[in-house]
Amino acid sequence: MAIALSSVFKSDRLAPRFWAAWSVLLLLRLLASLPYGALQRIGTLFGFALYVASPGRRQVARTNLRLCMPELDDAAREALLRAHFRSLGIAVLETAMAFFWSDRRLAPLVQLDGLEHLDAVLAQGRGAILLTCHFTHLEVSGHLLALHRRISLMYRMHKNPLMDDAIRQSRAARAHDTVERGDVRAMIRELRRGHAVWYAPDQNYGGTSHAAFVPFFGVPALTVTTTSRLAAMTGAPVVPYFPERLEGARGYRIRVLPALAGFPSGDDVADALRINRLIEDEVRRIPEQYLWVHRRFKTRPPGEAPVYGAEA
Repeated sequence: MAIALSSVFKSDRLAPRFWAAWSVLLLLRLLASLPYGALQRIGTLFGFALYVASPGRRQVARTNLRLCMPELDDAAREALLRAHFRSLGIAVLETAMAFFWSDRRLAPLVQLDGLEHLDAVLAQGRGAILLTCHFTHLEVSGHLLALHRRISLMYRMHKNPLMDDAIRQSRAARAHDTVERGDVRAMIRELRRGHAVWYAPDQNYGGTSHAAFVPFFGVPALTVTTTSRLAAMTGAPVVPYFPERLEGARGYRIRVLPALAGFPSGDDVADALRINRLIEDEVRRIPEQYLWVHRRFKTRPPGEAPVYGAEA
């Protein structure tokens, strides 16, 4: 189901502080009327504009690529950086699709492989931790998976209440439920009910007590160990799945993999390293589609210098 702008309207949201958010939503609604190929082309142009207008994020991504892809020379990394911003620009237009396209319009765009692995796990009645990572097309790919199986989607509370409502309502329209990113109790509740819960542990969440410095592309990265705790507390298997945007405006492929065997192992750090390596393998397949503008290495081990600098 698509959301209607009337569903997020409240009289107090006509105040000037909401005008920018209304402008964004209205623009997305207008763009959503275009065909998929046109959205891809406009997204490419928007990505170039983001590259030019976002020197701080450009520097963050450039630093991440230097740290994670040292085998590439400067020219290759710069080409990858530009391809990444193209992917970011397309992702903005994919948000319009996720918000405003109908299920019937979205459904033909996805190719699903391995869905039987998720079905086998859910048949056990213990729920499933749907493990993935932050690709640029995260918003639309979550909606595409939710078209085929009822899942609980996570969300991060937006600072602007209007945008927060739009994001939550768009996800709730297709998901079994929505869970705020830090609400571990809600995640446990959903898993114990036998539901599948979307979960991406590959970002720097700051000062959580359930985290450790674990190599990510060979670089120490503060990595949450919550995946192991959730699996141990609920008995829910961890089912990796990874989406990919196909070239040539051919839509998306979502690969669901078999549940991780021997997980959790009893060693949270070893489990986190296993997940990081799994994500690394997927990112290397389509590196331009990963969210390199995130400051993954913002928190450093004691005694290590910052990697991003003041401008980031």
